[in-house]
This record gives sequence, C-alpha cells and structure tokens, in this order.
Amino acid sequence: MKHKEILELLNKMTIEEKIGQMVQIAGDIFLSEDKNAVLTGPLKDLHLHNEMVYSIGSVLNVIGARNVRQVQKEYLSKSRLKIPLLFMDDIINGYKIAFPIPIAQGCSWNIKVIKEMAEISAMESSIAGANVNFSPMVDLSRDARWGRVMESIGGEDPLLGEIYAKTIVETYQGKKLTEVGKIASCVKHIAAYGAVEAGRDYNTVDMSEREFRQYYLPAYKSAIEAGAEMLMTSFNILNGIPATVNTWLIQEIIRKELGFKGIIISDYGAIEETIAHGYSANGKEAAKNAINAGVDIDMMSSIYANYLKELCIENQEIENKVNESVLRILSLKNKLGLFENPYGNINEEKEKTYLMNPSNLEKAKKLTQETFVLLKNKHHILPINKDKKIAFIGPYVNNIGITGSWSMFSDRSQNHTLLDSFQEKLGNNIAYAKGSEILRQEEINKILSAEGLPMVHIENEAQKEQEMIASAVEISKRADIILLALGEHYKQTGEACSRSDIALPENQIQLINELYKLSKPMILILFNGRPLQLNTIEEKLDSILEVWFPGTTGAKAITEIILGEENPSGKLTMSFPQNVGQCPVYYNHYNTGRPHHDNFRYVSRYQDIPTESFYPFGYGLSYCDFKYTELHLNKHKISENETITVMVKIENQSNYAGYEVVQLYIQDVYGSVVRPVKELKAFKKEYFKPHEIKYVKFDISIDMLKFWNDKLDYVAEPGQFKVFVGGDSVKVLEDKFEFLLD
Repeated sequence: MKHKEILELLNKMTIEEKIGQMVQIAGDIFLSEDKNAVLTGPLKDLHLHNEMVYSIGSVLNVIGARNVRQVQKEYLSKSRLKIPLLFMDDIINGYKIAFPIPIAQGCSWNIKVIKEMAEISAMESSIAGANVNFSPMVDLSRDARWGRVMESIGGEDPLLGEIYAKTIVETYQGKKLTEVGKIASCVKHIAAYGAVEAGRDYNTVDMSEREFRQYYLPAYKSAIEAGAEMLMTSFNILNGIPATVNTWLIQEIIRKELGFKGIIISDYGAIEETIAHGYSANGKEAAKNAINAGVDIDMMSSIYANYLKELCIENQEIENKVNESVLRILSLKNKLGLFENPYGNINEEKEKTYLMNPSNLEKAKKLTQETFVLLKNKHHILPINKDKKIAFIGPYVNNIGITGSWSMFSDRSQNHTLLDSFQEKLGNNIAYAKGSEILRQEEINKILSAEGLPMVHIENEAQKEQEMIASAVEISKRADIILLALGEHYKQTGEACSRSDIALPENQIQLINELYKLSKPMILILFNGRPLQLNTIEEKLDSILEVWFPGTTGAKAITEIILGEENPSGKLTMSFPQNVGQCPVYYNHYNTGRPHHDNFRYVSRYQDIPTESFYPFGYGLSYCDFKYTELHLNKHKISENETITVMVKIENQSNYAGYEVVQLYIQDVYGSVVRPVKELKAFKKEYFKPHEIKYVKFDISIDMLKFWNDKLDYVAEPGQFKVFVGGDSVKVLEDKFEFLLD
C-alpha cells in the first residue's frame, strides 16, 4: 500500500477500531476450541469487551506456521476492515534451535557469531509466522544479582552493547522486511532497566543524566540508528517517573534527539502498573499519561481499551495522538507486506525442512563453542587425556535442561545430555553418578510457589542427599579425573529471578567439598545465567569452564572443548564478584579521592575481601598461551584531525591453534568530570597457529576520547591519556599519549 492508502484506511476506522490497534493480548483465544470460555476467562481478567477482540492490533507469543495461519484467518473472518494482526514473539536466544543465552553470545566477542545466530533465529521465526521479535535486550548490566543479566547481550560495557545491538537489528531486519527470513526488531528496554537498585527486578533506578548518556543510552542509540522498528519500555522509574509514562525519556530523548520514528510498546502490563508506582491515580490517568508520553501499544492490559475513547472525546489533542500511534502501527504492517499477504512469510513446507536441520545444528555447535569462557586451567589439565578414567559427577551430566529460561519454543527433543555425548567419544572410560540434585526441596519449592505451581516433596531428603554424595565419592575413587557438571537451575535466572545469594547451591558445594578430600584433579563445567560467587570453591578446582546455558547443541559443543577437539576463546562481558556484597562490580569504575592500595586502612576498600573483581571483565583463558610484548605507539601526541596507530606483538607460545581477543582500553587521566580508570575502545579477535607471532594494530581517533561533560556536551578535552592493550581489562601493557587542540 502507498502512504496515501494507509491514510485513507485510517480515516475509515472508528475510534474503537483505532484503539484496538493499540492493544496487544495473548493469542490463545483464537486457538481455543471453546471461545466462550476464553471470552469469560482470560479476556474477562483483562476487562476487555468481546467486540474489542476482533479489532486488536497484535498478539503475543503465538508462533508456528499452522497456529499463526489459524489465528490470522479466524481474526480476519470477523474483522470489519480486514486489517491483519501483527504476531510478536519472545525469541530471545533462538526459536526451535536454542542458542546460548544472550550473555553467553556476547562472550564470543565475535560479530560473525552474533550475526549467524540472529540469521538462523530470524529465518526460523519468519517461516513460522513471527512478524516482530522482542530482541535484542541491550540493557547495560553491572549487577549479577539481577536475573535478567542473562538476556544482556553486551553485559557491563557500552561499546559491546552498541556493536551487538547494531548487528542484531540489521541482521533481523535486512534491507526489506518482506524478504523471507526477516522480522522486525523490538529493542528493549527503554531505559536503564539494568541499573535497578539492589539488583532487584522491577525496582527503582536513580542516576544522573550524564551517567545515563555516557553508559546506558549508547546501545539504544545504536539500535535506533540501525533502523529498529520498535522499542519496548521498561518497568522501572527514571528520574522519579515510570519509564512507560516518562515524557522526557520517550519524547525528548528517544523521539526528538535520537530521531526514532517507529513503534513504542509497553512491557507486559506496564501502563497499568504506573498506578501501583503511585504515579497514575487510576486507569484513566494511566492511559492519559502513557498516550501523552508516546506509547503506541498497551501490552497485556486493558488501560487503553477501557479509557482512551473517553479521553479522545474529552480532548482532540489526545485523539490526534491516537491517530499518530495507529498510523505507525499500520505503517509497520505495510512494511511487512501484510496488507497484500496477511500470512507473511509463513511456509509450512519450509518449516518442516529448515527448522532443526542438520546443517544449522552443526553450525550452532560451532558458534556455541565460541561463547564458552575458560576461567581456570591449572597445570593445563584441559584438554583431558582421552585415556584417563573419568568420574562424571553432577546434576547436569544426564540432563537436557540446558537451554535457559527464555527458550520456551525450543525443541528439547533434540537436546543431548553430556553423558550421552561423552560416552559416544570415550565409551567405558566414563563412570557416572548424579552426586546431588540442582537444588534442595526447600529451594525449588520457593521457585514453584512464586509461579503458583504445585510443591515437590522428597521423602528422607537429607538421607538421599548423603547417599548420592557417597555414590559419587565411591565412583570417583576409581577414577583418574573428576569431571563435575554443576550450576544454577535455569529457573533461577531470567525475569523476576533476582538473587541475594549468587553462590552455587549449598548441596552442590557440599558435593565439591567431599570430592576434594580424594585429592584428585577436579574440573568444573559451570551452567548458569549470571556471574556467580566462586571464591569459596575455586581453590578446590583445577579447571573451570564457564558454559552458561548453552542451548540445543551445548552438550556436543562442551564435549569437543573438554577433549581438545576445539579450543575455548570466550571472554567475560561481566565481572565475577568476590562475593555478592561487592555487587554491583564493573571494570570501568571511577577512582575515588582515596583509591585502594595495599597495607593502608583509610582507602576505599573492604575489610574482608579484595577490592578488585574475582574474574575481571574481558577475562578468559585458552589452551594457547598468549604472550603480549612490545606495545608501540607511532606518536605520542594527537590533534583533532589525527590518529595514533597502536601496535602490539602477540606470540602463541603453545602447540595449539586458537583465537585471542585483543582488547584496547583508554583512560582520560584528568577531565572536567572524573573519568573511569579505563574504558574499552576497540577489540579484535585474531586466529593464531601454533607458535605464531602477530603484530596487531589499532587506530586511536578523536572520537574514542569523547565523553559527556558536566554541561552535557559530548566533547574530547585536551590532556593526558593512557592506553592499555591486553587479553583482559587487568593484565595489560601500558603507554601514554597527549591530546592537543589545534
């Protein structure tokens, strides 16, 4: 349709039909055989009138070619103007193929990995009927207590957030949304959701505008510049006002300053929740606040459905805003080609051949291996000698539940267990004992209770726990190496999964302690959705491989890494804390007037733990041994129109081939506002042959020196700078240069 035709369609719509386009509900009603039951059940709970159902604009989490076709057909059969539905879905880390969770993807430090995962996800979703995906999540995340760090693709660093946001948006959307394998991207969450106080989900956010612009805004800006079609608001307040009704945020920053022209959708029920915040007095005021702020779609509440019409009658300006919102929604449907073909890219035949096909599964395995982070490898115990007898212990050894909390559409029938995968390679050299459950009964029941699910009851739990440990110890006595597969439960991570204790579950720690008494080498394969507190167990382990929740092909990917068929190359995108009391902890912090140094009391420090992180940002080992030497700058002064070339010599001092992520950081030593101790400004992932030497180059430009000053100007100030290059944010070579004004 041409723009003129869309305007004509808008003019034909009644006010009820316009408001309907601004309402999103779950699509279950259209799939239910008993429509009356749904109309008097879920929709009654939302206080929606029955006639509103066939004028709504979008549905949530209906996917699969057959389901989408059925829902669209049912809807259009009763819709007066035959305006097609938008199908929006939570394809966070893949559809049928579950890829590693986003925090893991970011640890690849490889744009190609991010892009290829997004390509497969978009193709699978597109042919299965999705029009819009609620991804990527680009919230800066510095606090491991927050459950949603597992969704944060860039972790604690704004540069990674910018790069990954751009990559995913451009990959999802391509040049034309009607192309098979392309879907609209809904970037989330505006804004600063990752800064919730105490790491508690939905909690308060309070920060200066300068801090917001410097660290939290860049990833959203990058996504908008990449052409993102939609943005989702966050649940938190910002500057005392809920983000969903925050006119300064949505209108002044997102729309005017960043030039966003697309659709803004609330998160689940977020408009109605402004009442609970104490900002909106009632539903009518909530609707007024949200429409004035510029929210186009009300997700899973009836605030717009029940109050916008009355507001339009009272105020022509609000009706004008409704028209603007509906025009944006109709325009996206037009970009997707839904007026000509309401079923979009649905292809039931291709769905049968493309979803979970062997080629994509093999590619997924290779991509997954780049997301693992080797945290420790004492005496090069990894890779394992295949002739060694291995005791394989832990609740994740014979467990297919390794896909993460958002992988609700994945085909778990294709998941392999670690036990199957290792036995395929090593046969009788593997002996297995579970050793422990993931969680004790009390802990799992807290999770189930919060979800309204039935409790579990385990007879003689303490006795069974001791029997499981005893069995693991007995098997381990006859082994050369103990291989452990431990970690969080996937239900301990994700939305509403904030934790004040981020250590391994106590029953798993007890298992480690008992096995440690055998004085045998122990290797930990760690499954989790956040950085964990490992300081109490790390010294008892010879090696730790961080695999996060690795997805459909995770077991095979892990097996090949452990056996040395592939080499780990991931680097952390979030710092691991010494313990939870250190959170939030991040590498690009400010100095204080009394920065920490040893053997002095009156400095910024803890009495009981070190000040630095346990594992720093950018950290990750390899089977290779990389040595950095000869950091060289081609000049030590730079003016506005010049660049400095930085070169470093890196030698692979091993018999293994592998990748190294070479990282460049800069510190502005003195500024008109206090600047961080260092900031990531560039990185390269380089492949090295055994014993190969490479000279890796970076160019430092004036843009790398810019920051937001106290007057909210984005500037580079003359003065002294330090440059650091290394394999993580701590172990670096250092030099300095000066920036001079012309």
